Amino acid sequence: MLQRQMHERKVPTRDGELIGYVHSTESFGAVDGPGIRFVVFMQGCNMRCQFCHNPDTWRKNVGTEMTTDEILRMALPYRQFWGEKGGITLSGGEIMLQTEFALELFTKCKKLGINTCLDTCGQPFTRRQPWFDNFNKLMKVTDILLVDIKHINSDEHRKLTGFRNENILDMCQFLSDINKPVWIRHVLIPERTDFDNYLIQLGDYIKTLHNVEKVEVLPYHTMGVHKYREMGIKYKLDGIEPPTPERVKNAEKLLHVADYRGYLE
Repeated sequence: MLQRQMHERKVPTRDGELIGYVHSTESFGAVDGPGIRFVVFMQGCNMRCQFCHNPDTWRKNVGTEMTTDEILRMALPYRQFWGEKGGITLSGGEIMLQTEFALELFTKCKKLGINTCLDTCGQPFTRRQPWFDNFNKLMKVTDILLVDIKHINSDEHRKLTGFRNENILDMCQFLSDINKPVWIRHVLIPERTDFDNYLIQLGDYIKTLHNVEKVEVLPYHTMGVHKYREMGIKYKLDGIEPPTPERVKNAEKLLHVADYRGYLE
């Protein structure tokens, strides 16, 4: 199914220029990679995470059509605020549904000396061609990735997101093999991911990777619930409250957050 979808998909263009479907942008992102960053939230995502606070990014092939040059013209006026570590982050939705666009943008960024960051859940990852070759090219112009591991157990991952996680963990292994810097993120959700046995498994798994510079525990929140009501979508975590500070600290301990300090260098 995935291979057929890749062959059927046509990269959109406008007047001969590659375009991407953009949901929104943020001029001063402080939590989307190193330093201060210009963040581009791309439209479209295959997963249906129960805790997603942006269901308005799910639909594909909709949103604001923009070329890579148009994004650069928006971002460059803020370059003076990025400092040595800041730059441009491509987020989502799921950015890896638009890898060709990301490759073109980041190639231009590297020619300009701009730090590049991908924020991804990894779900589209495959070693099949031609997708894998394009991903390899993208990695050559990507400085760092933010990878959200939704759940370490594949069956629970499917319940939580609609998809299993084997290919996502395969991507994490590949990134470790090529020593591409990664920040791992994990959303802590009572009754879904906040179980010591799963947190211990995830912590042990991350320890097998050699490229992790930072591990973050992101407490589940309900700030996006109103979007589900507005869009007429049933919210599947109704009644579940954010984790307590004690449970967040417990997760940070089990994931060995304090051991990953490469991001401070």
